[in-house]
Amino acid sequence: MNKLKYVFLVVVVFTTANVQAQSQKKAKQNPVVTGAQDREYWANLLYKMSSPVILNLSNGTLKKNMPVEVPPGQKTDFFKKVTYLEAVGRTMAGVAPWLALPDDETKEGQMRKKLREALLKGIANAVDPSNPDYLNFRTESQPIVDAAYMAQAFLRAPKALWEPLDAVTKKRIAEEFKALRTRTGAYNNWLLFAGINEAFLLSIGEQADPVRLEFAKRKILEWYQGDGWYSDGPSFSMDYYNSYVIHPMLVDFFKVLSDKKRVPIDMYDTAVKRMVRYSEFSERIISPDGTYVPMGRSVTYRTAAFQALGQVALMEKLPTQISPAQVRCGVTAVMHRMFDQCNNFDAAGWLVLGFCGSQPGIADSYTSTGSLYMATLGFLPLGLPADNVFWTADAADWTAKKAWSGQAFKKDYHVEY
Repeated sequence: MNKLKYVFLVVVVFTTANVQAQSQKKAKQNPVVTGAQDREYWANLLYKMSSPVILNLSNGTLKKNMPVEVPPGQKTDFFKKVTYLEAVGRTMAGVAPWLALPDDETKEGQMRKKLREALLKGIANAVDPSNPDYLNFRTESQPIVDAAYMAQAFLRAPKALWEPLDAVTKKRIAEEFKALRTRTGAYNNWLLFAGINEAFLLSIGEQADPVRLEFAKRKILEWYQGDGWYSDGPSFSMDYYNSYVIHPMLVDFFKVLSDKKRVPIDMYDTAVKRMVRYSEFSERIISPDGTYVPMGRSVTYRTAAFQALGQVALMEKLPTQISPAQVRCGVTAVMHRMFDQCNNFDAAGWLVLGFCGSQPGIADSYTSTGSLYMATLGFLPLGLPADNVFWTADAADWTAKKAWSGQAFKKDYHVEY
């Protein structure tokens, strides 16, 4: 071999080796993440978030062990009357679809089974007057709200969370819900809380208050502003309450009423269509780096901002231009940005007041530790089984990531329904 050929061969070998090394280094820096890995991340995060509430409630130690962090200048006395039901009701609504999946021998399946069994025990404790964790449904207005999330949990997972309860516990729950009728709340989305509490009673064969059902139905529909947005009361507010409360709860409310022939099925179908339209906005607000705008009140509810999008995905009703994979990848990016880069838990694993870490100064006057468990509502797609396309499809860019990287993306237009 002459010298020139030898040098050429050395250069080729060196270049090839260098390219391979760089490629391997890049792969390590930017590994391809599968849907199974995304699901594992979601499941572990939801377990981390919800287990302090559920496991303590099952042991009768929730009131003993849960901290009561309140906004600066507020006193804890009032919040201790309501914050524990807040934590329980909101957590139940978030984990319900996941706990409704059948048992299996996977690590995730074992986590689900542990939480479900503990929650069933905890629900019995919550309505047992002799238990240290007997929860307050009887005084203050706030329990109207958090009973509504408990109701939503039962409606989302009746076979997992309602049917296995013993007769005494079921009767006690019904009585606690009826006791809520002695109070009223704000003239806004609170009407829907009262309405779904009555819808739940209707669903289990109890007598519902027709006035509360009718008032919730009429006023929320009157407050529809168009293009998938409802006003939270007579005046419009630019915040995430369409996702925190209005769309998911209204759809679940109308599902009961339509099943019971109290409203035409068209009313339920329209509510779903409007939630699907709103979900398009939710998907578009996720920036390429997984952040989203912290606008409006109650931003301490964190990932609850994506409840409506998650419910549409769970119902498998995403618009044709939004693939399940891009929703999975977009919301996963939010979770990584919010929970990997912000320390949102205290040393004992409880959520702290804030949006990205401990920021008690941004908490609203009605917010305490229990309120924060609204964040579990962002995990509804975990109710889809692991072999669903939401979890099995290859990773995909979400709309903002497409837009800011020069890719084609769908134009957005107003709708008339």
